[in-house]
Amino acid sequence: MTVTATSVDRPDRLQPPPAKGARARLIRLVPAFVSALSGVLLYVSFPPRTLWWLALPAFAGFAWALRGRTWKTALGLGYLFGLGFLLPLLVWTGVEVGPGPWIALVVIEAVYVALVGAGIAAVSRLPGRPVWAAALWTAGEAVRARMPFGGFPWGKVAFGQADGVFLPLAALGGTPVLGFGVVLCGFGLYEIVRLLLRRRDGEVRRSAAAVALLSVAVPVVGAVGARALVSDKAEAGTATVAVIQGNVPRAGLEFNAQRRAVLDYHARETRRLAAEVAAGKAPRPDFVLWPENSSDIDPFAAPDAAAVIQGAAEAIDAPVSVGSVVERDGELLNEQILWDPVKGPLQTYDKRQVQPFGEYLPMRSLIGAINSEWTSMVRQDFSRGDKPGVFGFGRVKVGLATCYEAAFDWAVRDTVTHGAQMISVPSNNATFDRSEMTYQQLAMSRVRAVEHSRTVTVPVTSGVSAVIMPDGRVARHTGMFVPAHLDMKVPLRTSETPATRLGILPELALLLVAAGGLGWAGAVAARGRRAGDA
Repeated sequence: MTVTATSVDRPDRLQPPPAKGARARLIRLVPAFVSALSGVLLYVSFPPRTLWWLALPAFAGFAWALRGRTWKTALGLGYLFGLGFLLPLLVWTGVEVGPGPWIALVVIEAVYVALVGAGIAAVSRLPGRPVWAAALWTAGEAVRARMPFGGFPWGKVAFGQADGVFLPLAALGGTPVLGFGVVLCGFGLYEIVRLLLRRRDGEVRRSAAAVALLSVAVPVVGAVGARALVSDKAEAGTATVAVIQGNVPRAGLEFNAQRRAVLDYHARETRRLAAEVAAGKAPRPDFVLWPENSSDIDPFAAPDAAAVIQGAAEAIDAPVSVGSVVERDGELLNEQILWDPVKGPLQTYDKRQVQPFGEYLPMRSLIGAINSEWTSMVRQDFSRGDKPGVFGFGRVKVGLATCYEAAFDWAVRDTVTHGAQMISVPSNNATFDRSEMTYQQLAMSRVRAVEHSRTVTVPVTSGVSAVIMPDGRVARHTGMFVPAHLDMKVPLRTSETPATRLGILPELALLLVAAGGLGWAGAVAARGRRAGDA
């Protein structure tokens, strides 16, 4: 009987307890959970929240999850980070068209993050790993901003830092340097914690400790030093600018079927400002800025629309920049028109970076075969302009970057290099209702203000419209889905920041650093394989 009892007990002891096996599986899932959670943290660091500092623990957690992983595992972890970040960040893309395009966009964009994750894992065994890793992240953003279909820069780390201490780095080297500084600091933070934990078990190499500390210190010190580049000084005098937000009859895609009402609303709000000026309640503006799509009726083809715009310009007695949809020589153009109260239309600017799937449809026949509703929503593709937009309002030169263009470094920079003393970002966000899209785009304009040391105005059909000082501070803003206007004196500036002068060079330098890190990691791996074979 004793032998029988023993024979029954022993098989149970040969197998690990069920709880231990489940615990092991959960432990293996921890890196995946940390990657996804880190992506969510990065999303939470973006506007409308002012939790910019959460980007640091987000990248610290990402660094922990990727350290020492194989490239296949790192691909998966990077993809989870991308999903955690981009799924909530870009949810506004499905406000009116449903979840299909939103999910498709995120699934594609997260691939870039996955590839960056594989690269970061490869350099995670090298000395100076925070530098290589941060450069790789910047390289991933650079590629994502250019392809496919002209790129999609939305979600650059720099655009989440409008309220942060790192913002002055934008004046030093633009969004690539600002983003690199934030990511470097996050990876450096992880290295400091890792080395502190290792110190309990033994010596820590001084070089590794120095790299970790410098990875955190250099971006912070650089940002503090770059504050000298940020100034609100009026180098070329001032101008009184009026921003008109006429509002729309109702939110959504139906907005485009209410074109005359939208035009009338903006003319009415302009006349309301004119009445305030006549009564001495508001200063007379030197010029007036209407948003994108404020007149979707082509005033060159419709005399009644031209008469409404002319009447508004005469009432305020100032030139007006009007956002319109114009058909010229068989091409459909998203156009800004400088309309003088005496001479009528004087200048035009045609949007150069048109939005794929919004203003034109790539692979139209293929997409039409998949879903005919998408082709009906974009019946005719918009054509691209080919010249920078700089309107001359008398002595004042205003650079124009229409809505989506504000996300692209080149589209804003070349207005300044062509003489713009301030920048305007006319936009139409009515399609996206009250989503976070408006605040994300407003943050981009704040970063651009610091990047080029220019006042930036943001006239929006439905809000939030704003006037942003050259230091990135929002001086005045409207609410959403209300008729309103902003009328104030702003500084005009002519000097160029290092970011404006250098242009793409900082980004190219960081791309070379990323390539150098990958090359070094590849050489180390090859030596390891040869040693193993020997």
